[in-house]
Amino acid sequence: MKIAILGGTGDEGFGLGYRWAAAGHEIIIGSRKTAKGAQAAVSMRERLPEGKISGTDNLSAAQQAELVVLSVPYWAQASTLESVKAALTDKLLVTVVAPTGEKAARVHRLESGLSAAEEAQNQLSEVTRVVAAFQNIGAHHLLDLEHELDCDVLVCGDKKDDKAIVLQLCKDAGLRGVNVGALQNARAVEELTAVLIAINVIHKVKSAGIRITGLVN
Repeated sequence: MKIAILGGTGDEGFGLGYRWAAAGHEIIIGSRKTAKGAQAAVSMRERLPEGKISGTDNLSAAQQAELVVLSVPYWAQASTLESVKAALTDKLLVTVVAPTGEKAARVHRLESGLSAAEEAQNQLSEVTRVVAAFQNIGAHHLLDLEHELDCDVLVCGDKKDDKAIVLQLCKDAGLRGVNVGALQNARAVEELTAVLIAINVIHKVKSAGIRITGLVN
């Protein structure tokens, strides 16, 4: 697939893009500034010379892509989506956004009472399908393709076919994806990020994750 990563210069977006490029996907790194996106692409190609990787501004990236990943801080979500809204019509948006407050290790509730993913869906309307995933994945080991990532990806969305695409992307990144239901469930998934940050701080580790037990595969 041709995948645009808005905010792909950040650690998580860059790391996921690197793993997807290694799996054969074409990656377009988006940034607020064209030059920054292009430089990030150069850095990724240095690690993966055979990869199909380019970089540009967020809007151009979204226009070129089949699937778009939103990997920006929550405070930048609404403005980023507004700037690319026209390019997202009839496309799947995968959001990895996990809002945190001033104290990142404590659960932060949004004023809307919704998840960031639901806010994104409301902003974009039904012409864009939104799936939430990868909120609980630390970026620390993403650039090490030999490292087995000891965590599951919780995937929330309202359409089974869209979640199937994201579950395959999880597999392509070397992760197990778990369908955990409707987009509304992203409220709990996003809040788990603060819990994992707290675990990292308390136990002095960098990559605490979630594992779902009792599944056949």
